[in-house]
Amino acid sequence: MNLFGKVTRASLYLAAAFGTAFAYATENMPGGPAVNQLNFTPPATKIMQEIHWLHWMMLAICLLIFIGVFGVMFYSILKHRKSLGAKSASFHESTTVEIIWTVIPLLIVIGMALPATKTVVAMKDTTNSDITIKTTGYQWKWGYDYIKGEGEGISFLSTLSTSREAINNLAPKSNTYLMEVDNEMVVPVGKKIRMITTANDVIHSWAVPAFGVKQDAIPGFVRDTWFKAEAIGTYRGQCSELCGAEHAFMPIVVKVVSAEDYTKWVEEKKKEMAAAADDPTKVYTLDEQKERGAKVYAANCAACHQPNGKGAGTFPALDGSKVVSGPKEAQIHLVLNGKNAMPKWAGVISDGDIASVITYERNAWGNKTGEVIQTSDVVSARAAN
Repeated sequence: MNLFGKVTRASLYLAAAFGTAFAYATENMPGGPAVNQLNFTPPATKIMQEIHWLHWMMLAICLLIFIGVFGVMFYSILKHRKSLGAKSASFHESTTVEIIWTVIPLLIVIGMALPATKTVVAMKDTTNSDITIKTTGYQWKWGYDYIKGEGEGISFLSTLSTSREAINNLAPKSNTYLMEVDNEMVVPVGKKIRMITTANDVIHSWAVPAFGVKQDAIPGFVRDTWFKAEAIGTYRGQCSELCGAEHAFMPIVVKVVSAEDYTKWVEEKKKEMAAAADDPTKVYTLDEQKERGAKVYAANCAACHQPNGKGAGTFPALDGSKVVSGPKEAQIHLVLNGKNAMPKWAGVISDGDIASVITYERNAWGNKTGEVIQTSDVVSARAAN
């Protein structure tokens, strides 16, 4: 077989291999993008329905303008060329033509602006909401606080649940790869949900395409938006503001349920929160704190410092770190208040979680301090701040 034949055969094998890989990888994502999707996400709110209509209306207008302008241009070029004996005309400005090509574009712009303005105004009308949820962007997760309406008092973090093995191509990828979380935001169908957005560190953006919602979350500022889901289901989005190294790992998952199921979820979530509440006077053993701390570390710290504690880029290694092996007070202060790229964790996770994760870090990998950090240590340090 000559060289050309070998190259051709190798190319066919590669094409077949890639085709097989894509065949397995291309599945519709529940609540997310579909295979070969060209249009917007199917709407789940009236606002998104209006956005869909505006999109196609304006696309049709632009297409008609394109056809009209280029149609006249090419007609003029073909019909008035020199080879057909056409001769250039000599004339002065026409007032009628001037009026026509001023009035028609003005009417087109008005026709496009009026429905668009109506939709934009409706998008900002957050009055008369049934439930208000504050969402806070963190590097790199979302925090949800239900602050008004049914579910008031519920608070939790929502973190990417895709495994590091799948991200590093060491395990199979699901059809919700990078768009799945450990705690979904749950809301009832047919209720107006007001979203208050802010951020703890850098600018993030809370966006769910099916709802027609995209609202920046800015540190030190409070913004708001709203949605009213018309159908039960799971809807997915992502942080849509470049917020750092793990920007791609900040998915948003909203589960829309019936009113009855929402009430059940609220009751279960409050029981779960009550059971997980920390007793600051309780004394834990080293093994208890390490076991809990490992889970807290995997959910909140491993993205930057790596599961093996070796760090990456601007994020220092914790394995063998002088901070981790030094006085516990200094590490507690650092975790509570943050420093440089390290965000502050006070108020983000509980005092008990902070105590357990510091215990884990001080006794994991090559670190063997033998110290147990108790919840009371963190409470005292926070009070002293």
